[in-house]
Amino acid sequence: MTIDAHKGNGIAAANGSGLLDPAVFQERLDRLAEVAVRVGLGLSRGQELVMTAPLDALPLARRITGHAYKAGASLVTTLFTDEEATLMRFHHAPDESFDRAAEWLQNGIAAAYRSGAARLGIAGTNPALLAREDPGKVARANLALSKASRPALDLITRHEINWTIVACATPAWARQVFPNDDEQTAVARLWTAIFAVTRVDSSDAVQNWRNHDAQLQKRAQFLNERRFSALHFRGPGTDLRVGLADDHLWLGGGTTARNGIPCIPNMPTEEVFTTPHKDRVNGVVASSKPLSYQGTLIEDIRVRFEGGRIVEASAATGEAILRRMVETDEGARRLGEVALVPHSSPISKSGLLFWNTLFDENAASHIALGQAYSTCLRDSDTLDASQLAAKGANSSLIHVDWMIGSGRMDVDGIHADGSSEPLMRLGEWVE
Repeated sequence: MTIDAHKGNGIAAANGSGLLDPAVFQERLDRLAEVAVRVGLGLSRGQELVMTAPLDALPLARRITGHAYKAGASLVTTLFTDEEATLMRFHHAPDESFDRAAEWLQNGIAAAYRSGAARLGIAGTNPALLAREDPGKVARANLALSKASRPALDLITRHEINWTIVACATPAWARQVFPNDDEQTAVARLWTAIFAVTRVDSSDAVQNWRNHDAQLQKRAQFLNERRFSALHFRGPGTDLRVGLADDHLWLGGGTTARNGIPCIPNMPTEEVFTTPHKDRVNGVVASSKPLSYQGTLIEDIRVRFEGGRIVEASAATGEAILRRMVETDEGARRLGEVALVPHSSPISKSGLLFWNTLFDENAASHIALGQAYSTCLRDSDTLDASQLAAKGANSSLIHVDWMIGSGRMDVDGIHADGSSEPLMRLGEWVE
């Protein structure tokens, strides 16, 4: 079994290995690219596409580019990142470098979105890339990038454009997920897992995604009908009450961007999510999976909220990065998202820790610190920033998801009169 990352990341089967042969691999890679364009983006004829990707994702990026042009894209522009170049900055750059970001580039990306371009991100970077670097420099670089990218982030969190994120198996990431395998086997196994949880291991992946999307929409509709005022999470290390924003909306699966184009922002996705009230979160909560935050691993997070704000925060590893993250701005200490995911989701059932938020957040219920999605509020397109804040929507330079759910988590919906209704028991929906 071999993989050649420079010639399409092909996989050669070995008897009994359970891995894919090269022809099947290429078929599924192409299917992933097609689903990303047709279902994830819903790319419109004549629309531009801005894509970001690590260098190791070149074969998938090329497939996506081909399908985008077949769908009628007027122009595809891909911005590649190089992890070795990132490390060179931390090893050799002058100190003042870490307070700078390419603001001109981020402004250009935001300008592209304003002109109608779609956004596609390919995930797959090394989750531990910066684990051994100076936490202070990491935090400063992250803050500079967050500030520079705020114009583009605002357009994304308001769903002004259609966007999606998919993943590519890369050697550094695969070694993190499968540390006991040689690199080729690890990458092959990670690709196999990605194809399974992104539902492209069947002949009609597009229809499979549409069926899955319909189920998530049905779950979101149920929660919208119940109109809970809060959620109560109880599990190991967690006793947390999350108030929900006034006029909140639950979303799940796909959404229609404000440009009128339906899209599914995350592939995979197993969540239904909404906007918490930034001032109505109280209690303690512990992470159930590690968080990979911009190249640094943060494990065993424990925080306490009072009046919506984190007042205590600790972690077994990466605590310095966690503390600096929540000090990004005032909104970084408050919640911008709460999401429910059953413990029996395909990602959870895989038994894998992906060390990647795109996947791990879809294995467990989770919360996000920072910027709220304004689309999770009724009539949000008619509200300005002060009106959104008055309803409880948080504002921040960051939006960082971390996982709190597990097979030992119970969740209740709290009605306005204080009565409760069971939603999840031991991580599963109460039917």
